[in-house]
Amino acid sequence: DVLDTALALQMVASLSLILEKIEQLVQAIRYQAQQHRYTVMVGRSHGIHAEPITFGFKLAGWLAEVLRGRDRLVQMRHEIAVGKISGAVGTYANVDPRVEAIACSKLGLDPDTASTQVISRDRHANFVQQLALLTATLERFAVEIRNLQRSDVLEVEEYFAKGQKGSSAMPHKRNPIRSERLTGMARILRGQAMAALENVALWHERDISHSSVERVILPDACILTHFMIEETTDLIKKLLVYPDNMKRNMNIYGGVIFSQRVLLTLVEKGLSREEAYRIVQRCAHQAWNNLEGNFRELVSKDPQVIKVLSSEEVESCFDPQHHLQHLEEIYQRLCI
Repeated sequence: DVLDTALALQMVASLSLILEKIEQLVQAIRYQAQQHRYTVMVGRSHGIHAEPITFGFKLAGWLAEVLRGRDRLVQMRHEIAVGKISGAVGTYANVDPRVEAIACSKLGLDPDTASTQVISRDRHANFVQQLALLTATLERFAVEIRNLQRSDVLEVEEYFAKGQKGSSAMPHKRNPIRSERLTGMARILRGQAMAALENVALWHERDISHSSVERVILPDACILTHFMIEETTDLIKKLLVYPDNMKRNMNIYGGVIFSQRVLLTLVEKGLSREEAYRIVQRCAHQAWNNLEGNFRELVSKDPQVIKVLSSEEVESCFDPQHHLQHLEEIYQRLCI
């Protein structure tokens, strides 16, 4: 009775500290999103250039995901805030249920609906799973930063302090070590979530197989989550953003990422979609992976395109603002 009720108090207190840190992370992401609402960059799917977005839009997605994680933890706080004083197998054989109700009320807990000798471990498993899910979100941010910091991309970069060393052997290196650390830590949380799930299936009205596991995973999961949120917050606050590199990457091969806009404009002018697709793909593939490749120039000089599009209409196809015209609605939803 005492142990599980005390554990509930510890878990609730831990969640309160974690939720405080999440609010700081929310503020950091929202601030950076506000600063880069109009910082245009290329969106990528399957790792390949797709269509224009803004870095603020990317951060808006991060913010929305963190807010969902926060809301799940707030709900989780209610789920784990339960205690029990119901006796050896939960039947109140030697204690009046009113004692449990009074004690739990004084502790700010609800009496467990139907306990045995313990509070069922589905609550605890869900607790660790929600922490694992939140840290998987942080891992997603870290992996994105690692990819955007690659030498051949270099659109963002972790802050690198004066005198810091990236490699003992290669002085030029500026490695994304904090993002890599976060990626590794998220894997630990997922392992702890699996251990918590293993604790659900106890024998009869309880056994002790869960106890040794929880002594390790519950404090570690809370401490690790708290640290990861703090680390991610500082990483995003100090993140170096390179708009010029974003613009350079977006316009590689003469703006092939505007192929869909050219395609749809040709269709609007009366070409069949199949014919328009063939024309645009031919020009795009001719420009692709060619240092001298220029998709815009190829489109502008294509005889079939010239027949139906003026030079002004071709030029308008390469205006990234067409792709960004509705982003304000997303920003408003998130108070960015």
